[in-house]
Amino acid sequence: MERPQVTHRVGAIAGALVLAAGAVLIAGHATAEPPAPVVGVAAPPSAVGVAAPPSAVGAGPCSSDPSPTHEPLVGRTQELSIPVPAVTVVPFPVAEAPPTRTSTALPTNPCDSPCPDLTDLPTGNSSSSDLNIPQFRLGFKPFWFGIPIPGAPQDQPPPPAPAQPAVEIAPRQPAPPTPRIGAVREVAKLTGANSTNRTDKRWQVNGTDLGIMWESAPGEIATAFGDTVGRDFHPPGGFGEDWRSNVLGFSTDTNLSDGMTLDRMVQDTRCHATELLSSRKLDNVEITTIPTSGFAIGDRQYMSYMSMRTWNSVPGTNYTNYGGIAYSDDHGETWTKDPYAKWDNIFGLTNFQVTAMVPHGDYVYMFGTPNTRLGDVGLARVPAAEVLNKTAYQYWQNGNWTPVGGAAAATPIVSGPAGELSVRYDAQREVWQMSYLDTGKAAITLREAKTPQGEWSQGAPMTTIADYPFLYGGFIHPWSRDGELYYTVSTWSDYNVYLMRAELK
Repeated sequence: MERPQVTHRVGAIAGALVLAAGAVLIAGHATAEPPAPVVGVAAPPSAVGVAAPPSAVGAGPCSSDPSPTHEPLVGRTQELSIPVPAVTVVPFPVAEAPPTRTSTALPTNPCDSPCPDLTDLPTGNSSSSDLNIPQFRLGFKPFWFGIPIPGAPQDQPPPPAPAQPAVEIAPRQPAPPTPRIGAVREVAKLTGANSTNRTDKRWQVNGTDLGIMWESAPGEIATAFGDTVGRDFHPPGGFGEDWRSNVLGFSTDTNLSDGMTLDRMVQDTRCHATELLSSRKLDNVEITTIPTSGFAIGDRQYMSYMSMRTWNSVPGTNYTNYGGIAYSDDHGETWTKDPYAKWDNIFGLTNFQVTAMVPHGDYVYMFGTPNTRLGDVGLARVPAAEVLNKTAYQYWQNGNWTPVGGAAAATPIVSGPAGELSVRYDAQREVWQMSYLDTGKAAITLREAKTPQGEWSQGAPMTTIADYPFLYGGFIHPWSRDGELYYTVSTWSDYNVYLMRAELK
């Protein structure tokens, strides 16, 4: 089996050198009529006096597992992939295999592996690993030049009827004070070996990143992860076998002080988290598809994502094909990439390639950046019933909501450099919050605003490279409240996801 091309992503992360404040930062990283929108932002069950469903039997940590430790910056296995030009035909559209789904009950004892025949296998470590001598692996990977050809005919729904949104005044409000950050601590390792969720034993998720959270139903949080590997996982980065571009878990845990328990993950076979949004896995055609945000309106789940063309464009950056929206009508089990809700990446300069989408009131707000993790933040909105209708979007431009000029004319609301965004409306404090990797500050930073368009406060560093040198992410847990902000971060050296807690003074 060919070693996953996800390794190219790791190379891109490792290559993004940004000088900031005297430090060197290695930067990280369908169209059926939708249901009626849900107005407002739901509070967690504990906030409204309704008991959340109990966690699944057998979920959570194993008390006899050793405490997780962070991997060294120089891993025990070093892998170098050398791109080699190659030519292939690429059918458009691509044929999708029918999805299969199953579930696996967890043992009552969380220390027991549900599928030991799949997960408790010999590691095959060599004597050099036993002696802590670094291993070096060198491989050649195709860098594809695709020749497009017609794919198999597929039924396509008709495009949505063109909308004609008006131009509406949307002034900014003065920025609130810069958030005051108190103590910050690492709460728990959420994924991988010896983690709170033992994802390597339960779902063959040995290495993964991101951890993008949204309220998928009252009392439930969906969590989307990025490029995922299983057996033979060896950090730094996402090196290993059984590559999936993305996986999805669900949690009903309302006590985040000791971590976040995943009750289940979407599976295709026994103890195997399945890929939800497929990718061609052809470098320079489509190397992967990565979730960027999620939200629910009624019974429908939405997920924004980016179709990644390559991690090997300009060193340290990435290059997308487009940013898109997918949806699920079976509570996240299967997903459809909408064929029309896409923002194509023209000459690598188009905004809204990497988006964070937030329902609030009658609208869904879309905060977006170009590819590269270095651009400014733009803003759009769309009526909640028209999320998949690209013509219904208004873009914030110099004090107005307007469809004129489209995404290219959106006025920046926050100056870059900005990595992947996480945005929410804090109903308790009546303030908007935005978290992201600020490569200029070499930290995951938090900004606040009174309206989506701002003005936004200055960014306050929360987690910095001083403690996590290979840091990215910063995705906010929707149930953060009472002066506590919970969020997830990933590190290249560990290539797994951690839950963090910051005090807001």
